[in-house]
Amino acid sequence: MSIPVQQHIGSIALVVKNYDDAIAFYTQKLQFTVVEDTDLGGGKRWVLISPPTDPQANSKGTNLLLAQASNDEQKQAIGNQTGGRVFLFLHSNDFWRDYQLMKTNGVKFNEEPRVEPYGTVVVFEDLYGNKWDLLQLNA
Repeated sequence: MSIPVQQHIGSIALVVKNYDDAIAFYTQKLQFTVVEDTDLGGGKRWVLISPPTDPQANSKGTNLLLAQASNDEQKQAIGNQTGGRVFLFLHSNDFWRDYQLMKTNGVKFNEEPRVEPYGTVVVFEDLYGNKWDLLQLNA
């Protein structure tokens, strides 16, 4: 009897200029939570952050691993990990609540929100210019 395949993406590395600046942006402007912040020595840290989730949901959502750039090649990727395309998709259960909160918190939006056949969406940028979608899918 074979074991059924069960996989999920646990973390996605996001190259950042500075750990603390990135933590401040994501926790203060997007309401993310620091899941772990462990000093690995030599200026390196293991920093995992996560969007807010319902504690009762027992979610195994994907975390962001903040990876501070340590060489010129990595520094060139900051803010442009996907060649200018939307990089990450932040799903919401209340688009307008989250949009207004992010706007109030000074998040930069690249457009006005729009209603598409699949849901309501708007493109925004993180502190380094990476493009994100804030998205509420239709039921």
